[in-house]
Amino acid sequence: MRRCISAVLMTVVVGLLSGCGYNTMQANEEAVIAAWGNVESTYQRRADLIPNLVEVVKGYAKHEADTLKAVTEARAKVGSMQLSKDAINDPATLARFQQNQGELSSALSRLMVVAERYPDLKANQNFLDLQKQLEGTENRINVARERYNQAVQTFNTSIRTFPNSLTNSLLLHLTRKEPFKAEQGANRAPKVQF
Repeated sequence: MRRCISAVLMTVVVGLLSGCGYNTMQANEEAVIAAWGNVESTYQRRADLIPNLVEVVKGYAKHEADTLKAVTEARAKVGSMQLSKDAINDPATLARFQQNQGELSSALSRLMVVAERYPDLKANQNFLDLQKQLEGTENRINVARERYNQAVQTFNTSIRTFPNSLTNSLLLHLTRKEPFKAEQGANRAPKVQF
């Protein structure tokens, strides 16, 4: 009789534990961390390409020092911001990180405008190769951000739905993750003037 009761209790406990979402929430949080690593990796690729691009442009546009300096300073600012693995849990740190990346994107845009002014530079194979790599990297950054946001959505949903929310409140105490958001003013189309 005791064996029968123990077997029934064990079956019930195993059934409850398998449906509590503990492992699912852990897996979803790891997916968020991995997706964040991919975002950082793509930003690092961009930061690694910039010095080469700046040197090529510098050779052709020596008097465009302000633009080149802005790109170099923005890259240095991005490179100096060291993020711990817990950064994805701090909305303020993520906002600063995203602001620094936005400043770098803006500086790169100005650099491309400078490049448009120099026909010889535009025809230079090194510049064209670097420009293509940079464009590809910008696309990778966007894809990595989208994948990160998807992982965040899955994770946030998993900790907020029943029965996972109960398991989370009793055992894990995981908090919502912040997705990437558009930069301020991104909803307005840029003005192009000739």
